[in-house]
Amino acid sequence: MKYTSEIKIKKPLPEVIKKFSNPDNMKHWQRGFISMTPISGNLGDKGSKNMLIYKMGKREIEMVETIVENKLPAIFHANYSAKGVYNIQKNSFKETEENHTLWISQNEFIFSGFMKLMGLFMPGAFKKQTNQYMKDFKNFVENNQSVLD
Repeated sequence: MKYTSEIKIKKPLPEVIKKFSNPDNMKHWQRGFISMTPISGNLGDKGSKNMLIYKMGKREIEMVETIVENKLPAIFHANYSAKGVYNIQKNSFKETEENHTLWISQNEFIFSGFMKLMGLFMPGAFKKQTNQYMKDFKNFVENNQSVLD
């Protein structure tokens, strides 16, 4: 399953990237985020890996993030692997004429096992989650509003 989401953030690109690239900010715009622990490599470097833990409903979900390309402020590509789900995510950031920032996120999900059914019967849930994260990030950057509040 593939889809692309985008959102315009009414702040300059450097300000957006400063908040996006700081892992301490993830809890402020990714609902359910619990922790990020480096596994290998230098944080943010190509090839580095992190263990991410999220609370979704009553379950904790562990996923491994692998940085594929980090050429911020323009692009940030990473792969995410969890039980039954593999997500290829390509993010790009562009400055607009109004000195705002356009964030484009291209996602591809590959499912296995039970998650194949989720992907088949609930494909909109994954896009909805991406869009929610993007809206929450926009609100965090523009209004300093955290999902923890």
